[in-house]
Amino acid sequence: MACVSTWAAPDLESERFEGATRLLRLGRGEGLPGRVWRLGRPARIADLRADPNFPRAEAARHAGLHAAFCFPIRSASGLLGAIEFFTAEPREVDAELLATMDSLGDQIGQAVERRRDAEALSEKEARHRAMLDAALDCVVTMDHEGGVIDFNPAAERTFGYRTEDVVGHEMAELIVPPELRDMHRRGLARYLSGAPPVVLDRRIEITGMRSDGTTFPVELAITRIDVPGPPTFTGYLRDITDRKQFETELRASRARIVAAGDTARRRLERDLHDGAQQRLVELALDLRMARARIDADPDEARDLLDAALDDLDKATAELRELARGIHPAALTEGGLRPALDSLLGRSSVSVRLVAAPEERFPAAVEAAVYFVVAEALTNITRYADAQRAEVEIVRRDESLSVEVRDDGRGGADAAAGRGLLGLADRLAALDGTLAVDSPSGDGTTLRAEIPCAS
Repeated sequence: MACVSTWAAPDLESERFEGATRLLRLGRGEGLPGRVWRLGRPARIADLRADPNFPRAEAARHAGLHAAFCFPIRSASGLLGAIEFFTAEPREVDAELLATMDSLGDQIGQAVERRRDAEALSEKEARHRAMLDAALDCVVTMDHEGGVIDFNPAAERTFGYRTEDVVGHEMAELIVPPELRDMHRRGLARYLSGAPPVVLDRRIEITGMRSDGTTFPVELAITRIDVPGPPTFTGYLRDITDRKQFETELRASRARIVAAGDTARRRLERDLHDGAQQRLVELALDLRMARARIDADPDEARDLLDAALDDLDKATAELRELARGIHPAALTEGGLRPALDSLLGRSSVSVRLVAAPEERFPAAVEAAVYFVVAEALTNITRYADAQRAEVEIVRRDESLSVEVRDDGRGGADAAAGRGLLGLADRLAALDGTLAVDSPSGDGTTLRAEIPCAS
């Protein structure tokens, strides 16, 4: 134990005693305070000079002190300290006084504990306030009537209001766009009436409104905070304008990449038509010349034929390699239906076209549908060990739904092959999705959803 404070009557020469007391460090059972600490109850000393367990006896004699008593300061958490009283007159301290002081010590202990709790609470609130003030996200607290209780600096910067201008006002009128206010109010009323929460403790994307009336996309999470009284809610909001812009730019970039790939394929198609085909025509002419010289010079004609056949094999291999992935002419000229008829007709597996729209769609959409079906049929032929397959393409509102089903062995993994990953990237560039359902032993269904609005 250590001394924290002293007081003495003005006419008492107590400087030496007070100095010794302030320097004192007592263990349990040591000195008068240590004795109270060990016993847990008041204690007294009738003659300080005669007590063997009083380290300040000499200083007390110099100050003219004769008797003392001490009582503990207790709280619910245990002993907090002790208070000593000294007198220059020999005096007996009766049991009733000690009992009174014991009770007083309990009351003082409770007061000290309450003060400590209040200080701890104040420090905690100060930390929370500092955290809210430093937060980069907007933090808006609302009562059960929809009124703003708190508005942190990030919210001030984002929405353009000062805290003192919004506290007490309805939140819906301040940061919720007019077209969403009724929905906000109905949702609050529904929750207060006992209905299960719809948006609490979830992250959602919604539109916010600044003080000047402009709107912007925000990510919102609302939680009910645990405080006494009517329900109180805190919303955590983040301006996601930059993120949305980045996503838009990313989609546009990926769409440009896909469009560039399709353009390159069409260019290759023209190049093959105008270049390789012409070379093949010339090769045919050379062959005719060789045939014409068979009678006149058989050996020379034979050499010409051998060289022509060798060149033809090379040209065929090159054309076969280049032809892979080239944008099919039937798709450009006739659209999905004729292109799919041609594609399915070349499949070594029996494939039935259940449905396909006759209308035309944007070139990127038609190409995506075609390559989804082409990749699915390639996988069926190579891996599925299937006997039959079906292709169904249906327009649903503003999207095309593509399904390719087979009766093979299943077990396909969409993440395992480059083909399906490439399809997923192509579809993502168009805001489309790809899913594969392939239970082992029960066939495979590949589903693609592709937005098709012009």
